[in-house]
Formats: sequence, C-alpha cells, structure tokens
Amino acid sequence: MYKNGFIKFSLISPELQVGNPIFNVKSMLASLENNHSSIAVFPELGISAYTCGDLFFQKSIFIDSLHALDYFLAHNPFQGLVVCGMPIEVEQLVLNVAVVIKKDKILGVVPKFYLPNTREYYEKRWFNSGFDVVERFKSIKLVKQVVPFGNLIFDAGILKFGIEICEDMWATITPGNLLSVNGANTIINISASNETLGKAEIRRNAVLEHSRKNSGAYVYVSAGPSESTSETVFSGHDIVARNGMLLAEREHFKLESEVLYADVDIERILHERRNTSSFRDSVLKYRIEYQVIQVELPESESFVFTRVQDQTPFVPKKDIEQNFQRISAIQEYGLAKRLHHLNIKHVCIGVSGGLDSSLALLVACRSFDLLGLDRSGIIAVTMPGMHTSKRTLDNAWGLINALGVSGKEINISTHVKEHLKLLGHDSMTEDLTYENAQARARTMVLMNMSNQYDGIVLGTGDLSEIALGWSTYNGDQMSMYNVNGGVPKTLVRFMIEAYSRYAFDENIQKHLNDIVNTPISPELKQDQSTEKTIGKYEINDYILFRFLVCGDPLPRVEYMVENTFHLGIEESNRYVQSFAKRFYSQQFKRQASPDAPKVLDYALSPRSDWRMPSDVKR
Repeated sequence: MYKNGFIKFSLISPELQVGNPIFNVKSMLASLENNHSSIAVFPELGISAYTCGDLFFQKSIFIDSLHALDYFLAHNPFQGLVVCGMPIEVEQLVLNVAVVIKKDKILGVVPKFYLPNTREYYEKRWFNSGFDVVERFKSIKLVKQVVPFGNLIFDAGILKFGIEICEDMWATITPGNLLSVNGANTIINISASNETLGKAEIRRNAVLEHSRKNSGAYVYVSAGPSESTSETVFSGHDIVARNGMLLAEREHFKLESEVLYADVDIERILHERRNTSSFRDSVLKYRIEYQVIQVELPESESFVFTRVQDQTPFVPKKDIEQNFQRISAIQEYGLAKRLHHLNIKHVCIGVSGGLDSSLALLVACRSFDLLGLDRSGIIAVTMPGMHTSKRTLDNAWGLINALGVSGKEINISTHVKEHLKLLGHDSMTEDLTYENAQARARTMVLMNMSNQYDGIVLGTGDLSEIALGWSTYNGDQMSMYNVNGGVPKTLVRFMIEAYSRYAFDENIQKHLNDIVNTPISPELKQDQSTEKTIGKYEINDYILFRFLVCGDPLPRVEYMVENTFHLGIEESNRYVQSFAKRFYSQQFKRQASPDAPKVLDYALSPRSDWRMPSDVKR
C-alpha cells in the first residue's frame, strides 16, 4: 500500500531448503499471497540459499536458480515490487545480486560490492565484487529479459530507493551513503547475517545509524534459521529504521515463513532532508552517475497502518524514569544556570493550582536544591480573581505548603475591577478585555514583586500554549525565564505524574494527583474550559507534532488526525484549520517570548528553531 506519502514494506525471512531454488521460490510465492504491502523484501541469495558453499562452483545451482526465477515471474501474485537475492553468472564472473521485480518484469539487478572474507565468511572464494563489473556492464540478459545492471536508483515518484547487500552496510563508505546523497531516500539491504552473542545489538545500531546518517529509511532483511546450521545459525533479524528511529524489528528464529510489516513516512524523510544542512551539503559534494529506473507504483485507494498511531508522540512510552530524569535535568539545570549567572536567590512564580505552574514550581524547588539555596527564596504567589475555584486555590496552597516554599496570596479582584472602571468597562461583560486585564494584573504583581526581592519572574507557559497563542500578550506570555517553554501540554502532564512517582513523598503526591485530574482552565470567566474553546490538548499536540516535527502540509495533517483519533473528516478539518489559524496569527507573541530551555528536538523560539514573520498570511 502506498498513499499520502506513506509506503508499507513487508520483510520476509522465508522457510527454505539449501540448494533447492524451486522450493525456495514456491515458499516466497506463498508468502506473497494476501500480502498487504507495496514492496516485499527477501534475504540475500534467498533463491538458492546463502549457505550453499562450494555448490556456487557448480553450473547446476545457476541453472536451477534461473529456472526458479522464471517460475517466480510466471506465478507472481503480488501487485507491488519484490526485492530478492540470487547468484548469477555474467561472462564467467559469478555475482551475488539483488533482483527487483514487478509482476513478470525484472526492473533491475544490483551486485554486491563488498565481499566478506574473514572468520566464517569467505565469499571471495566464489563471487566477484560489483566493483569489478559495474563499469563493464550497464545491462545484462536474465531469463530472456535485457535488464538494467549496476549502480541503480529506482524512482517510484516520492519514493526513491537503492539497494545494498549485507556486507555493503559495514563498509567505511557504503554504497547506501552514496545512493542517499544521489537521490535515494530509502535503502533496502538484503542480507544473510549470522547470529552470535551480542551481534543483534551491533546490527541494530548499524541500521539505526545508517538511517540517521543517510537522512532516510533503512529496510534490512536477513536470512532465517532454515539456512544451513553446519557452522553457524541465522536468526532472521529484520529491521526498519527512519532517520535514526526504530520503526519495526523482529528476530525471527522460526523455521517457517513470517511477514513483518512496516510503514515508512517518506514525506517526513524529505522534510528532514530540507532541514539538515549537512545532508544538503553532501548532495553537492558526492556526485556519482547512477542509472535511474522509473517504477510505476500507483497510490492505493486507502492505507491501513500496521501499528496503531501514537496519539501522544511527545510523551515517552519506554524508559519512563530515565526520560523523566533527562527532561527534569534540562529544566532544572537551565534554571540553576540562570540563577547562578544572575547571582540571585529569589524567584517569583504565580501558582494557580493548574498543570503548568505546578510543574514550574517543582522545577524551581529542585533547582534551588541543586544550588544549595533555601526554598524560602521561592516566592509562590496565588492571585485569586473573580472566577478562581476553591479546588485550584486549595491545590495551589497545598502544594506551596508541602514543598516548603514561601507563599503569598494577593486577591486581584478589586484591583482588576478598578482598572476596568478606569477604562470605562462595566466590569461585568466577560469579553477579551475582562479576561486579559486579569492576566496582565497578575504579571504586573509578579514583576514588581520580583523587584522587591531582587529576583526574577519564573514563566510557566508551555509549548502548546505558545504554539496556539493561548496566552495574554504582556500577561502570562511574559516572564524573565520560562522553564516550560519547550514542554508541550501532554508532556507537562507526564512530567507532573513522573515527579509524583519518582521525586516526592505522599504528602506532595496527593496534591499533584488532583492537579493532574483538574479540568484545564485559565479561570478568567465563569465556567471557562480551555479544551472546550481550543479543543483537546492531545489532538492539538498531535497536530503540532505532525506540522512542526514531520513537516506535514495541512491536508496531510487532517488525514493523520482523522486516522489517528478516528474522527470524521469534518471534525478533523476543524481541528487542523483552527490550529493553523491560531499558529500563524499568534507569531507576534512568540517573537517577544522570554528565554526558555529547549527540551525536545523542536521548539518555537524565534531565536533558534522557528523564525517566521508575524505578518505571514495563510
């Protein structure tokens, strides 16, 4: 399946018999029945089997392999592309090659370049390297078809792929490296990598690193345990990675065939390449002449994702405590450095009893602990207004008292009403002026109080609010240092839960647990709910991820929201259009944002990650 920039691969380490090509091809064909992918990939020398040994000196293995390939072409049920391995003879030279097939047509043949000849590997005993022949032959004849041969890139529109064979991946400068800077965004490696203790981790790391270094996808398929076990055992270790991220993995260790499916986001690869200057520079420096083979790979009517899409991609799903400690260290040491630089011992922070201010307060406490400062230097200020609830106020004070920081309460209601009266406002109409007057009053209190204590105002606004402009300009948008500016709302919730679990005692945990379960609201007017106004933060954060991290255009974001959250088309469109309207119109607030430590790979600081004019029209 191939749609909207996504392509589904199937990685197959099939059951085979060593030296029995027709059995092996029939096994391959059986695994292609009802195969739901666009590209199916089989291991190195899979038609003959890799472990044939000196049978590769015998003419019969080549005759049988060609007969088996012909049988495959005549009986291929698969509508997509097939990549498989076999031995061939070209003018008395014996080659280990990958064959790319579409139905009954051979699209191209790529030889193996680097032949291992150490320890249990002795391929130079039988095979010639591709380096010996690619300059001599641009095409070869194979089962009555004249087909492209050598340095090939297969162009299927948005997908452009090249091929490596096993040891090619382990070279100092690999064919895949050169293929990538010459246009290939995906490298397919058909391999026969045997299993020894510790090798799986090394192999996985190599695949991940090549996908990162190539700024693309790497699809790695290895031979399974039905290869000969006379001297070594193969595990069928299949791996798919993209830009240094593991997408799918299986260590087969089964004698029967099995299919591993993986979805690769090609559009995201192209976005990464546009954003990676070192990759763009490499494109200009390492030019090689490749034959480009045009491949027809039509889009599917629909796309069924192999795995359930992650609705909270910013939130760690494994190594929870380790990831929590890493994020908390970034926030805490960021603040500690700022306090040390300014040589101050006080911070002022508005504590509302909500998620963001609670996280900032926890970070402040641990930063003070790092510096050996007394927590009494943290001035936590509650500023109830006309619509502050008892629940949030109680949680704010519960947290302040439990953490041992200095607490102050300043009711802003009278001040705000007098200010509104000064403006000629009736102090009753809950309009934008009514809301923003409260937010700016709180910021003014904190700013002036920080002067009293020779300290700084600690900002609390998170990355989601910064993206959506869900803040009051020169109100909660402004501070002297913002520890939450790199943390989206879904990650804020994760961090508070993790602080509760790993860092604080039960007395603090009970307040944090209730804060996590409190509906999100700025409490600037009666019965105000943030998510009723701007939508669920899980969906907005997902849109931010697809837009900012994956570089998706809005129609593709709509497609992804629809599929990930199982929403109707209209609702998905409303979410995305609302996000886009807010994101583009609120850049002026981001332009004036305070310093904030970057936590994820992407942020919205106007000084580093996101530079955009405030008057962009979308």
